[in-house]
Amino acid sequence: MSRATQSRWGLRFLGLGYIAVLLIAPLILLFYKTFEDGLAAPFEAITSADGLHALKLTLLTVAIAVPLNTIFGVLCSLLLVRHKWKGNWLIDAAINLPFAISPVVIGLSLFLLYGRQGWLEPGLAEAGIKILFSTPGIILACIFVSVPFVVRETVPVLQEIGTEQEQAAETLGANAWQTFWRVTLPAIRWGVAYGVVLTTARVLGEFGAVSVVSGNISGETQTLPLFVEKNYENFNLPGAFGAAVLLALLALVVLMAMNLLKRKEAA
Repeated sequence: MSRATQSRWGLRFLGLGYIAVLLIAPLILLFYKTFEDGLAAPFEAITSADGLHALKLTLLTVAIAVPLNTIFGVLCSLLLVRHKWKGNWLIDAAINLPFAISPVVIGLSLFLLYGRQGWLEPGLAEAGIKILFSTPGIILACIFVSVPFVVRETVPVLQEIGTEQEQAAETLGANAWQTFWRVTLPAIRWGVAYGVVLTTARVLGEFGAVSVVSGNISGETQTLPLFVEKNYENFNLPGAFGAAVLLALLALVVLMAMNLLKRKEAA
């Protein structure tokens, strides 16, 4: 065996070993500890009133945050690529903020805006609108932390396809909406779909920002990640492990969707 072949196999084993130790082994251990004493205890915890509410709130957050970020991501990508102006760098930098700032800092920023002493609190209180320690605050936090993904996946695709097809459609009499719906969107659909998958995964697992703005109230403002943390702190290990396995299964579904999209994009 040549040295080059040995190096390739060595790098493969190193990469697979790194993944196995840091990702696969903890997941296997999680599943083992969850079902070590049977299905009854984790199933009971997940199907409890608090567990079901945490699941419903998590799915509701995904159902609202992901479509909003998808629409914003597509529009923002079109602005950055098709309508360039001097302020684009500022928009681009703002979109990258969730990558650079800790989610806890994002939660605190929302607290400063919507808390009792916040800038927007007086007007919202007069209107009877409650943001913090309620569902709107959780959704806002998840939107903030997941806003870059659709943009970052769509911008390169828009740059790659160019403007020739869009210009041809306009020459043939298509208006702006027809050009977008029939030419631009089909061309960027896989980039958008990939961004949606990443956004969904981010919203499902968000903990830091949500823990600050939600108050972690059982049966009211508790998402699945918070449900796991609270049960673990209360030494309810079957409940914590069962909810963690449910989150892992949802993440696996998202991962399978991501791989499927990759294959279709390659085809």
